[in-house]
Amino acid sequence: MKIESQCIHEGYSPENGEPCVLPITQSTTFRYTSTAEVAKLLDLTEAGFFYSRLGNPTVDAVERKIAALEGGIGALATSSGQAAAFTAVMTIAKAGDHIISSSSIYGGSFNLLGVTLKRFGVEVTFVDQQANDEELEKAFRPNTKLVFGETIANPALTVFDIERFARLAHRHNVPLLVDNTFATPYLCRPFEFGADIVIHSTTKYLDGHAVQMGGVIVDSGKFDWTNGNFPEFTEPDASYHGTVYTTAFGPMAFLVKARAQIIRDIGCYQTPQGAFYVDLGIQTLPVRMEKHCRNAEAVARFLEHHPKVASVNYPGLPSSPAQALVQKYLPKGTAGVISFCLKGGRDAGARFIDSLKMVTLEVHVADIRTCVLHPASSTHRQLSDVQLTECGIAPGLVRLSMGLENIEDILEDLAQALNKA
Repeated sequence: MKIESQCIHEGYSPENGEPCVLPITQSTTFRYTSTAEVAKLLDLTEAGFFYSRLGNPTVDAVERKIAALEGGIGALATSSGQAAAFTAVMTIAKAGDHIISSSSIYGGSFNLLGVTLKRFGVEVTFVDQQANDEELEKAFRPNTKLVFGETIANPALTVFDIERFARLAHRHNVPLLVDNTFATPYLCRPFEFGADIVIHSTTKYLDGHAVQMGGVIVDSGKFDWTNGNFPEFTEPDASYHGTVYTTAFGPMAFLVKARAQIIRDIGCYQTPQGAFYVDLGIQTLPVRMEKHCRNAEAVARFLEHHPKVASVNYPGLPSSPAQALVQKYLPKGTAGVISFCLKGGRDAGARFIDSLKMVTLEVHVADIRTCVLHPASSTHRQLSDVQLTECGIAPGLVRLSMGLENIEDILEDLAQALNKA
């Protein structure tokens, strides 16, 4: 099936007389008739459900759908995008290890990697993803365990050169982890360019309606965890009956370890009700992404020529310096988020936002409603001006997330607010 059909039909296939819509299995636990059956589940020698902190039929169906959309061998749903990032990284890294990340990433991820993981003994080196290979090579250490980047950075909107970073990571026998939240698998499938693991905040475009928090981790199943750099995958896990993940689960080693270790202990699994809402959103993903992209392209062109606008950052503009990467990785569109700076600076930005009528002020993006935000004073307020600059965010930057309203209504509201800025 093509992706438009996959969004509707993958993950759940009702049999004769069963409900057409994915049922919500609202149960924390599951009944078995013998201790032997339960033992097999807990020994990980047989697949099944026994406790909804680790697995649930509704969540499983959504995991299988998203894995199919990304072209992976499996997926693991989490309670938020941050939980997906944390789970993916901590499945691979431990105290004393080092990771490399693009500096142009979501502020929450920047803080997670640079501050919170440091408390767990994991160090990070942030790199300029525009740097040449020679400079990037200097960031690798003997204890480096992974490389991290975002397909389209939030809110810097830089486009990540997946193939180049995959080549660099694999040269050092470590995986490339890509956050594909803004692009979604409809616009880009990072596995096709060498990425090993993909994560999403499903709270954004996959849900798309500002209804349900969530995250997901998808595994390509192609990375070689037996290359000598990852003993936790190839040696017995004392916390799980001495299981050797690569021996017992082969290409699924990463996902099983993530579920059996991190999800088991941290408890950040998605709920059945939450998974149902995410699935409902995914069913219309292709239709929505087309409209998000076309509305954003029209607004970006409008802003680019407005006399009160100092600069516009949207990778879909022909004038964008990211055009070569866009043509390679995002030929169908570059999603619906735009950032721009007004000539009047921070104060003009505030007047503009306060003058909007239909466009709403929200700490969110990727909604069906057009919304606006000033990152420096909201989502990224925990970062210093130096860190903001490292993330590619000017203090006066305004972020617009284009919704699905009529484009004439959006442009009219923006125009009247700009006149007051």
